[in-house]
Formats: sequence, C-alpha cells, structure tokens
Amino acid sequence: MSDILPDDFQMTVRVSGPESLLGPLPKEWRVVRLGEVAMVKYGKAKPINEQGNIPVIGSGGIYGWTTEAIVDFATIIIGRKGAAGNVWLSESPSWPSDTTFYLEWKSHPVVDIRFLYGWFLLNPLSGEHAKTTIPSLQRPDLENLPIPLPPLDEQRAIAHVLRTVQRAKEATDSVIAALKELKKSLMQHLFTYGPVAVGAKNFSPQRETEIGPLPAHWRVVRLGEVATLSTKAVDPANAGAKRYIGLEHIEPGNIRIQHFGKANDVRSLKIAFQKGDVLYGKLRPYLDKAVLAEWDGICSTDILVIKAQDGFLPEFLAYLLHTCKFIEFAVSTTTGVNHPRTSWKALQKFPIPLPPLDEQREIARMLQAVDAKIAAEQARRAALEELFKTLLDQLMTGKIRVRGLIPTTVDSAESAATED
Repeated sequence: MSDILPDDFQMTVRVSGPESLLGPLPKEWRVVRLGEVAMVKYGKAKPINEQGNIPVIGSGGIYGWTTEAIVDFATIIIGRKGAAGNVWLSESPSWPSDTTFYLEWKSHPVVDIRFLYGWFLLNPLSGEHAKTTIPSLQRPDLENLPIPLPPLDEQRAIAHVLRTVQRAKEATDSVIAALKELKKSLMQHLFTYGPVAVGAKNFSPQRETEIGPLPAHWRVVRLGEVATLSTKAVDPANAGAKRYIGLEHIEPGNIRIQHFGKANDVRSLKIAFQKGDVLYGKLRPYLDKAVLAEWDGICSTDILVIKAQDGFLPEFLAYLLHTCKFIEFAVSTTTGVNHPRTSWKALQKFPIPLPPLDEQREIARMLQAVDAKIAAEQARRAALEELFKTLLDQLMTGKIRVRGLIPTTVDSAESAATED
C-alpha cells in the first residue's frame, strides 16, 4: 500500500505495546483495547440439567442444551481451550462453557455487537494468541486486543449491511436444502411410478416385483446385466494433459463433475475413463459419490468406472446410483473397518428397475432440471459469500463508508442488547 494516506485517513496509534497498529483507518475512528469496552468473563462448567432450549456453547460451538442461562443478553463467545480462538455470536440467552470466554459490556454502548463480531471474522484469533502446548487463550491477551471503534451509528450501519448479505445467504441455504429434499422425494417417485407428475392420475398399471411396485412394462434386471466395469490401467506419466478425478473432486449427491486435477500431478497407476462413463466412489459408499463423465480422463483406483450398455442411459444409471436403496445396498457390502470399500463383484448383483429408453431419458431430464436449479442457487450463494468477504474487508477498514447512508433506527431492535 502507498505510504501516502488519503486526507481523511490516519495511521492508527499504539494503544498498548508494539502489536497494536491496525493500519490506516478513517480519522473519526478510534482504536481501543477490548478490555476498555467489555469485561472478558470465564464461562462455567456444563450444567447438570441437559434438557431445555438454552444452548450450551463450547470452544467448538453448541454441544448441549439446558434450561438455565449464564448470559441473558446478546454476547460474543470466544474459545479459550482446545479450539482456542473460535468466535461465536449468541443473540439469545446462552450458557458459555468453561472452555470459553464471553463478553459483557461495561457501560452504555460504544460498540455494536455485530460490528465487533464482524471484526473478529475479518481478524480471526490465530495461533499467535495461543499459549502453552494445548492451544489456549489468556484473558489478558484478549483484554489488550486492539479493536477499531468507528462512531456508533457507522458501526450499526456496517453491521446492517453485513447482516443483510448474511440473511440473503441463509435464505439461499434454505432454498438449496428444500430443493435437495425435493430431489430425494422426486427420485423415489420417478423410480417407482415413472416420469409422471406427482399427484397425477395417469399412472401406468403397476405390478409387484422383488424390489417393490413398478410400472407393469418395466423390467427388473441385475446391474451387471446392463453395465460393465472398465479396468484399463494408465500410468499418469503417459496420460498427457488429461484431467484427473479423485474422490476429493466428487461432490456427494451430484452427478456433475465440478472439480478435477491434472494427470501430471499424481503418481502410481490410475484407471482410464471415457465420456459417458459413470464414476462411482467405492470407498465409504455412504458418502454417495457418483458422477457422469463429460470428457475422457483418468481417475483414482478407489473409483469404479462403469459403462452402461445399449438400452441403458448413462444419466439414468448415474441417478440410480444415488437412490437410497442403492446406497443402503452398497454400504451393506463393504469390507474393512478403517477404510470400508464395496466392490463391483457385489454391486453388479443389485436389482434395478429398467424402463424403456424414452422413459429413462425423461426421468433423467426431470432430475437434471432440479439439479440445474440447485446449481443456480449454489452459484448465487457463492456470489453472496464472495460479496460478504469483500464487504467485510472494505467496511471494516473504512475503504467503503456507510455512515449516514442507513437510518440508525433500522437495527434498533437488533442492537438493543448492547444498550443494556
């Protein structure tokens, strides 16, 4: 950064010791020690009564519930032992455990709690604050921690902007969760009744089969009758610029490949796959990892490369491998304790419903439409996350000013806890 400060900025002064410089900040902002505005208090041992709706918060977050509360106001809880430095915002009564500190305001508010929480998000308490072999924080270190102090109305405006983005993220999370539940229900419906709308009355005649009721014109076959395993081994050194897929690149429940590596970044023999193959993670099958290859590449030996035969649509196969029945079957066939794996020898015996090809296509299309909506919402959430990070940095350092842009009454109810 340039040594020349803007006219309305100042280099922050030391408040205690050589580590108190926070960099350039607006001239109206002060720098104070945390202990000047808040009392750093110890949490208490976990209560005996473990019922109720009051959260018990340790250094790792909520780990129990009680009918009592140590703190009946909004506060910030900071991990003291173990996961030292973790910071939690509690906006309702809570029980901070004996592995934490919590903050109690000293007087009429000069700090907005959400502003201070945002500052901790931007400047996490790292290992440099931890003392002793077991990570821990000491109360004097927190009390002497320098924090910026904009005018209160600006703190509240900053907190309001960040909270608005946070709420948008939370709303998007709820939409994503609802869509995923819809997809589960839709999969069960489609693989039982075929590609007809939920609630429709024009179902095909049903018949009982070994895997439950199915449309009468569907067949039941073993997976190995309509799909084969490809085991072509490849030395990554000879794979050129091909992409590499490991289990870490496959997202649970998603048939699309979202991430990949490079062949020249891995060693030892791998398995070749082609566009249209289905890649299934045989290690810990409860993780629900199966994707459709959209290009040629190589993959980990912990991934089964499955080829759908004529009359069996690869997209339909990929979705089948994500059904609850298949996951339960795969888990039941695992061997090994620390690294449970299933095998093609076991999986090929799994009985599957086999509709005509046109119905397979329609079922896959309907599920892909839901996946597309989930992907759009996930992209929206990623954009909001990036916006939040950018705003957090720009607002907390005064690069973007919002003082006076937002009525101070807008968050009056939310900030009331800091005024007691």
